[in-house]
Amino acid sequence: MIELTGWKPLGISVDWAAIKGELGVPLPADYMALCEVFGGGVFSDSVYFLGRDEGVLFDFLTQWRVSLSVDQDSQYGDVSAVDPYAIHAPGGKGLVEWGSTEWADEYCWLIDAERPGDYPVLARSHDGGPWHRYDISTSEFLYRILADADFQPFGIAQYDLGTTFKPGSGGRPFDGRPL
Repeated sequence: MIELTGWKPLGISVDWAAIKGELGVPLPADYMALCEVFGGGVFSDSVYFLGRDEGVLFDFLTQWRVSLSVDQDSQYGDVSAVDPYAIHAPGGKGLVEWGSTEWADEYCWLIDAERPGDYPVLARSHDGGPWHRYDISTSEFLYRILADADFQPFGIAQYDLGTTFKPGSGGRPFDGRPL
């Protein structure tokens, strides 16, 4: 990903033990490396990557907490935004979102506390269709989205958007103006 984007690693320090404690499971090693290199932000002006970010917009943990809160809110009944799954709760099995697109495609891991180390990527396109399962790493999935025009329905390489990265630090828009 570094070579693909021409990005200079940020070397972000993240307290992964605290995150593991809150989630109840460790995160994929390649995802943690991506976070330390990129932080949170946007690839190719359209693929949103949730990392650890001082703002809330691209902060993985903040987004997970909000999703879990909504998913567990009894006022919505038994309906889940990630049906037929649920949002991962500590000690359970469910989805944790790590990315999306400007078109509302969703990229998640299916995390099972009883199977730590197993992180299939589940992706769903903006039309709310079925979830697609990929037994590949987060970084390979992200690479294929950006560089493989034949990676359908999620590949964006055919749109010739380039392979750039813009950090989302502080939750500010990319032109630096406050929200």
